[in-house]
Amino acid sequence: MQMSVGVDLHKGQFTVYWLSEERGESQFERYATDESGYERFEKRLRLHSENGYVVRVAVEATGSARYFKNRVERVGIDVLVINTLKFKVINESVKKTDRHDARTIAEFLEKDMLPESWLCSEKSEELRRILKSRTTLVRTMVTLKNQVHGLLLGYGIETKRGQLQSKKERRRVLSVLEEQDLAGWAVEPLLDTIDALNTEVKKLEKLLAERVRGDRVVELLMSIPGTGLITAATVRAYVDDISRFREYKQFSSYAGLAPWVQGSNDHYRYGHITKRGPEPLRTALVQMVLGMVRNQKRTGAYRLMQTYQAMKPHKGSGTTIIATARKLSKIVWHMLANDEPFDPLEMSDPKIQKIAREMKTAAPAA
Repeated sequence: MQMSVGVDLHKGQFTVYWLSEERGESQFERYATDESGYERFEKRLRLHSENGYVVRVAVEATGSARYFKNRVERVGIDVLVINTLKFKVINESVKKTDRHDARTIAEFLEKDMLPESWLCSEKSEELRRILKSRTTLVRTMVTLKNQVHGLLLGYGIETKRGQLQSKKERRRVLSVLEEQDLAGWAVEPLLDTIDALNTEVKKLEKLLAERVRGDRVVELLMSIPGTGLITAATVRAYVDDISRFREYKQFSSYAGLAPWVQGSNDHYRYGHITKRGPEPLRTALVQMVLGMVRNQKRTGAYRLMQTYQAMKPHKGSGTTIIATARKLSKIVWHMLANDEPFDPLEMSDPKIQKIAREMKTAAPAA
């Protein structure tokens, strides 16, 4: 006997629909998302299991879906997290209530017709939290620096974009204001806040470095010229398990770097990139391209960079970077799937590759 349990999960409560078509049983219940509510729900799950039911639970992917899944699976019940992008029955329904959604989920679960969403590992989830906190602090710092630039411009002091990067330079700006008897009191709190935020960012970066120490994926990614710890850790956090992508096209699509395509009969139209995947992953791949661009002394001979330079004049910088990031995603997929570090030889001209391989083969014979 099967018991299909559809759950409509919210911040303060969740609505449950218990369905067993074999026994003709169905019932709605509502539980609070506190300890007592979860305990009542878990007790009901155990009761059905003890009565011989094969119990399965399905819930939509939300912010608290991981916590819900972890709690229920400790009881020994499987939980399916629904991919909401592929399950439009609820989102596009004209009748949108908690009870209706829970019932729809249970009915589709009963028929094994629910698309499952991938939940990353606990380690990847922790890395994402650290990176998200760092991003929030960095963006706040940028906002404050822009405010300082604006205030200084009001005093007739023109500053460059990167002039407030170091603490020493920030103190120097404050000294200039004091020497000229200007309102340094308006700028000083902002600079102090930037200093404090910068300290917290460094703490998070140190914590991140500890969490990825010895991580093989991060080591492989950092072998790419211009790729630093933050960028490598971001890709690591959002890729999680590269084996879930059977080919590089799936990885590129997951990152949102694949173009829209509409085909009918013999007519195909391609549009901009989908941007469907995690934004931090897409941004990290773009940063990897920019890192290679900044390292032209090492990367200038790479075919990838030569294509970039040839495309840039007529396609523009933005389009060229995105196109290069899509090509780089293929390289990243091959590196991680084959557990191989970045090979500069593979990036060179095919003729150079052939000569190098011939020399490598002939070396032992000599």
